[in-house]
Amino acid sequence: MVMTTEIAGPISSPFIGTAAGGYGGSRPREKTAVVTGAGSGLGRLITIALAAKGWRVAAAGRRLTPLEETAAVSVTAGATPGAVVPVPTDVADADSAAALFAAVGDRFGRLDLLVNNAGTGAPPGAVDELTPDGWQSIVATNLTGSYLCAHHAVRMIKAQHPMGGRIINNGSISAHTPRPRSFGYTVTKHAITGLTKSISLDGRPFNIACGQIDIGNANTAMTEMIAAGTPQADGSIKAEPTFDPRLAADAVLFMAELPLDANVQFLTITATAMPFIGRG
Repeated sequence: MVMTTEIAGPISSPFIGTAAGGYGGSRPREKTAVVTGAGSGLGRLITIALAAKGWRVAAAGRRLTPLEETAAVSVTAGATPGAVVPVPTDVADADSAAALFAAVGDRFGRLDLLVNNAGTGAPPGAVDELTPDGWQSIVATNLTGSYLCAHHAVRMIKAQHPMGGRIINNGSISAHTPRPRSFGYTVTKHAITGLTKSISLDGRPFNIACGQIDIGNANTAMTEMIAAGTPQADGSIKAEPTFDPRLAADAVLFMAELPLDANVQFLTITATAMPFIGRG
């Protein structure tokens, strides 16, 4: 059964509150974030988790209605009304991505966090099965979209006063190990690791921290097939365990609320018994 994002109360976990007060007096009281892919799944839960802890969040996604639903659910989870601002955005489109960050600058005046979460695994296929159009579609969302958002985020963070901010990229455990017939998704998620490392290095002089979260089998609509039964490396079909996706959102919140002189470079969170470590 796929977990919905109907949340009765504030999100909480052992992660939350670990870095309370970590920003210190030099940080603005209200922190501003951009979350991509915020209209559903992990993006919605990450947006809600941030907003419930006092962040102002520009919720980016292709369709306005799901973004408005995210904003409404955030209020029931403890966020201040208006803390989540829907911004319809196609992250793969250069003009649309630029407009997103221009809107954030106009409304909030600064950016403290970008969560590069938008991504797609469709169409699936091995290298000989994935068409050039299918390849370009996956690259446009997973890689070009992450680049465009990071490009504008870093430019904004470098220009603001006080300077500094954080980027968290959603890499997936496919940044480490492929599933069968997941060529486009796996290649682009491996590339996200290079994006993360390069931003982390180049951002040092500008008080920019960059880390990556790699999530395996969070129980969202995207993992419904995995819970029912999915192809394994040996050719068999097996159901795999999943875990509460709110824990992944809490992990992102923990990374986000660290002081900027500390960084989680890579964080992997999976269902304990999923076939990831080992030979299957």
